[in-house]
Amino acid sequence: MPMFVDNSPPGQCIFCRLIAGEIPSARVHEDELTVAFMDIGQCNPGHVLVAVKRHAATLFDLTDEEAAAAMRSARRVALAIREVFDPPGLTLLQANGREGDQTVFHFHMHVVPRRGDDGIALSWPRKDPSFEVLQGYAERIRAALV
Repeated sequence: MPMFVDNSPPGQCIFCRLIAGEIPSARVHEDELTVAFMDIGQCNPGHVLVAVKRHAATLFDLTDEEAAAAMRSARRVALAIREVFDPPGLTLLQANGREGDQTVFHFHMHVVPRRGDDGIALSWPRKDPSFEVLQGYAERIRAALV
């Protein structure tokens, strides 16, 4: 993840300001609930952010409608990126909270065209829990679904 952290004062969210037009942006798509714009910290040509218009810090703060709109917009943008840049791969990345590597606390998704030699690494250590442990986790999550 890039080492950018939004240090805007409270009430001055950088993405809210961008969405309001107070900060210039290279927009590629906009609808009633989302806006998609080029990331100033481009890691590959065509790297786009899809954000919800209403300030919602994380996935947990979205409405179902906003979550669906964000994914629809991300897919539309991904299809356009594929047409324009013809990448052999594409990564969607969405982070929540500092421990989840979120750096701007306004819900957004990265749509990143990928190439084999682009230097981006997404990896984590495998824990390999037993099947019984996984079944226990699944049971707890099923019970919590609303």
